[in-house]
Amino acid sequence: MKISAIKLAQLNVEMHHAIKTPIGEISAARNVVVKIETDSGLYGWGETSPMAAITGDSQASAYALGRDMASLLVGCDALALEPNMEFLRRYCARATSILCAFDMALYDLAAKHAGMPLYQFLGGAPRQLETDHTIGHQETVAATVAMAKRLVAAGFNTIKLKTGRPGLEDLEHLQAVREEVGPKIKLRIDCNQGWDLPTAVGNLKHLEALDIEYLEQPLPVWDVDGFAQLRLKTTIPICADESVFTHIDALRLVKADAVDYLNIKLVKSGGINTALKINSIAEAAGIRCMVGCFGESRLGLSAAAHLAAARRNICFIDLDSALHFCEDPVHGGMDYVPDTGGSICLPATPGHGAEFDEKALSKVIEICS
Repeated sequence: MKISAIKLAQLNVEMHHAIKTPIGEISAARNVVVKIETDSGLYGWGETSPMAAITGDSQASAYALGRDMASLLVGCDALALEPNMEFLRRYCARATSILCAFDMALYDLAAKHAGMPLYQFLGGAPRQLETDHTIGHQETVAATVAMAKRLVAAGFNTIKLKTGRPGLEDLEHLQAVREEVGPKIKLRIDCNQGWDLPTAVGNLKHLEALDIEYLEQPLPVWDVDGFAQLRLKTTIPICADESVFTHIDALRLVKADAVDYLNIKLVKSGGINTALKINSIAEAAGIRCMVGCFGESRLGLSAAAHLAAARRNICFIDLDSALHFCEDPVHGGMDYVPDTGGSICLPATPGHGAEFDEKALSKVIEICS
């Protein structure tokens, strides 16, 4: 089965409100879409959501590079997953964002050819998945509490709060939220590299009393030694996000005893192929993983959810970006079950089960053999 054509497009969807973090804010999805078509009539969909402050690229740069990558892949065996991914990685080096879209489309296509839902193609089975819901930086403590209250009323059992403000500014927000939501709601916090080691230590002394499930990326990407030191000074588990793009990064963090958990994001890893390797290294080291997102639609999130369903070592789910969309451009795929604490329902259809409404796409180009 040969790749006969590849379509690239841009996806632009506004969000209800901006999600503010220490390294910037997301107010809209500015994504790139890939559709890989074959001479058998089967096709696969992929998506990426670049975030320049983390991935080092943008919608425009990912789209431009994708055109070149598509011209290289047309005519190749659509089912040769490993050779195709190795070929593309050699070409685009660290450009993981656009690599993710191609990887996702290839896995969707391969699972469709096998007649299996993606989780089954990856060796897994259906299981219960429940996402958290993220609260970005709010202007006031009252605004943070109000949003947390709305999420609990909507049925969410887990709230993720963006932290990383200077000094001890986060504490008032976190203490107020814990008081409002009570002890049964799980709280996770994500600093997005906002603290240095002394600030992190100062905050954690107070946070241990708030029953925080884990602390994500408290320090800059490069500070592996700081991660290791921080773990020795707190009982709160430490999770790496921006510090782990590939399985090589995962191995480095594991060898340094620097983390308790690893956050896998398909846009960072370049897709499912490398994500599986990250999870294997973590599992071998007794480290659990989470799966996260940037600004993907339900299509990109569907692929990530299938990955989580296929690997039980992926225990923590942060796939809420589509909940912030003003419009939903996707047909099929994963869905959020209302009033069930963030439960995710995966389809049993072949592939990841999601397709774009092509009317929602712009700047569509087609590369043919």
